[in-house]
Amino acid sequence: MVDAAALSRADFEYIRTLVRRLAAMELEDDKQYLVQARLAPVATETGCRDLAELARRVRLEETGPLSSRIIDALTTNETLFFRDGHPFEALRKAILPELLARRRPLRRLSVWSAAASTGQEAYSISMLFKENFPELAEWSVEILGTDISASALARAREARYSRIAINRGLPAQLMVHYFRHENDVWTLREDIRRMVEFRQMNLDGPWPSLPTFDLVFIRNVLIYMNLETRRKILRRVRQHLAPDGYLLLGSTENLLQGPEGYEAVDFGGSLFYTPV
Repeated sequence: MVDAAALSRADFEYIRTLVRRLAAMELEDDKQYLVQARLAPVATETGCRDLAELARRVRLEETGPLSSRIIDALTTNETLFFRDGHPFEALRKAILPELLARRRPLRRLSVWSAAASTGQEAYSISMLFKENFPELAEWSVEILGTDISASALARAREARYSRIAINRGLPAQLMVHYFRHENDVWTLREDIRRMVEFRQMNLDGPWPSLPTFDLVFIRNVLIYMNLETRRKILRRVRQHLAPDGYLLLGSTENLLQGPEGYEAVDFGGSLFYTPV
């Protein structure tokens, strides 16, 4: 194993710049040890003698697979099922009944989980639909999950979760109903998995062709970006959000300066944003 303490200050500054440019992530000064710890396994797996060699190699191929592995290693993939609880209650009780009434003539609904990580958020949405809105079985429903991390998306597509992951936010009745348990691994039912499409996407890079969404979840990712980048991304999100659609940010992000071009709507303590 490569020594996790072998990253020089100059190499750390280079990695910070690379990550900022390729993924819009801001690494604070006090994150050097975290960067060292996360990159040590990458150095070992790629045959580097130390982190200095890893930094030298990535300088030679800044947009190649090695830089992608570094971004992947430094991405925070913290997520859980039905995160924070109350936003999903607001969806169940108020927002989705309203949207379904408006969309009933076309019977079409589109949702974007814009920092999908290992899939828990997107699958929480699909289970919410399945449990509470049976009419959607006859609709055209699109749930898109995107993330910058290829490894996180691979795990999301597998939809196989450990005991720790399954116990974080998932109600027991949904675990029993929608997951198959074998050898301390819980695998999501195939019909729920098929409701979600996962694609790799950098929110601060070129965007693929996207539909108009009724709901956009972009939670707990903007906090890692600077204010200018947050504003740019939210302007781009607005272009793909239906005029009567809703945007949901993370609970800490709701405390940030309100996004331009949106109006906050309070659903029992859960803030959603609608374009204005």
